[in-house]
Amino acid sequence: MVALVLSFFVVLEWFPLSTQIPFQKYGVFAAVFCSVWLVSAYLMHRYVRVKYQKIDISIYRLLFSATLTFGVMLVYMYAIPPRRNYSIWVLLTIWIVMVAWAIVILIISHAYNYATYAEPEPQRTLDRGPQPVLRAPVSRDAAQVEAIRKVIADTASPLLPLFLDKYLDISSSNTFVLRSAEMFNILKLRDYRFDVIINLMPLNQIRGINHMFGVINDKLPDDGLYVCCYEPQSTTKRKMLTRFTPVFGWMYYFTQYLFKRVLPKIFMTERLYFDLTEGKDRILSKAEVLGRLCYCGFEIVAEHKYGDLTYVIARRSFTPATIHKKRYGILVQLERVGKNGQPILVYKFRTMHPYSEYIQSYIYDKYSLQAGGKFKRDIRVTTTGRWLRKAFVDEWPMLLNLFQGDVKLIGVRPISQQYLSLYSPELQEKRLHHKPGLMPPFYADMPSTLDEIQQSEMRYLDSCERRGTFLTDIIYFFKISVNLLFRHAHSN
Repeated sequence: MVALVLSFFVVLEWFPLSTQIPFQKYGVFAAVFCSVWLVSAYLMHRYVRVKYQKIDISIYRLLFSATLTFGVMLVYMYAIPPRRNYSIWVLLTIWIVMVAWAIVILIISHAYNYATYAEPEPQRTLDRGPQPVLRAPVSRDAAQVEAIRKVIADTASPLLPLFLDKYLDISSSNTFVLRSAEMFNILKLRDYRFDVIINLMPLNQIRGINHMFGVINDKLPDDGLYVCCYEPQSTTKRKMLTRFTPVFGWMYYFTQYLFKRVLPKIFMTERLYFDLTEGKDRILSKAEVLGRLCYCGFEIVAEHKYGDLTYVIARRSFTPATIHKKRYGILVQLERVGKNGQPILVYKFRTMHPYSEYIQSYIYDKYSLQAGGKFKRDIRVTTTGRWLRKAFVDEWPMLLNLFQGDVKLIGVRPISQQYLSLYSPELQEKRLHHKPGLMPPFYADMPSTLDEIQQSEMRYLDSCERRGTFLTDIIYFFKISVNLLFRHAHSN
């Protein structure tokens, strides 16, 4: 209806017409045209949900009903007495404009429906109970073991078998080795038959990584091991930059990054990308691969890089309740601990790779904290994210939390449950009685270690209880403002 009204308005207002009163002359004509258009469209079953139509059928129905409308209007203009003094060019112009509008609307509707289509999630057994391996392992004969080691060495790296020997037994009959991107080769495995599954096909060549991880999680017994490999983003970047001169190398990397890294993460282009490329040659960061494994029920045991590929050994630790495709936009919601221990969702601009939120414990175990309480060599933070953090841009969306009342202007930093567990029990308890803030006391004291951060927050909370929150927040506001404006304090 909006398109019909706009079509008549555009033609009668902007197109050169012989009449000086176009809206009065063509008012009845417009009403008849709209009525005939809507009735013919209804008779052609155009007004059904787009998800139940194909685009070629939709366009055929549109053109048929539009042609029918044009014919009926010609009869109305010339055959039905009294003869109407209407211009055939006005009818033709409005008809063309309306058909163009309808085609654009159809294309957008079908494109959205195509992009948002989701395949049904596979049925999962959420509580399967303890599941040991079905058969006790036996040792393969020397010839079989040598053949398997040779395949691994030739396919991957001569040093890879030595790395695997530290964590698993290649000679065991319960170790299964394959190199495949096809889900069929995983699905056909009997449940709990193998306690080690090794796939030498790089994840960059696999469509549906989460789905494959979920199926392997179901196939493995308790504490079963899964070995996968991938080419990290840093290696892909280096190869692209050395392939051309510096200027063309960066241009080539930028275009490839947009196509292979950004488009798969946007919901309107995700499915189109995978249909065109079948998921081949994707750019994957280390944080994303490890995060996907942890999200799909694994814990990281070890990782090592041989040549261009990084190999990861992961242990099945739990059965994930659901495994969905995750879409990652510029704005993210992060779960944090609020007042009285209630979880709150804080808004931030994305500064980390996808799935980074699932490897915080792994990063803490592997990398110690640096000055300021952040992780050393935090692989989760992107290059753009580091700039956003230094400029405080990443925290601007938290103003929404301030307006919603989840946080106040001055207060302890809203942190995750895992990070809170690093604090002393006394500070954890005291934190629960106060609302977190947008500007933390960290920027007033500029502590360097985790202990100093805890001391800084304890001083602030003690001051709130002695002096009152309002007076304390005023004092800290001026201290923080001075450090931010004149001492260039920033977040890592």
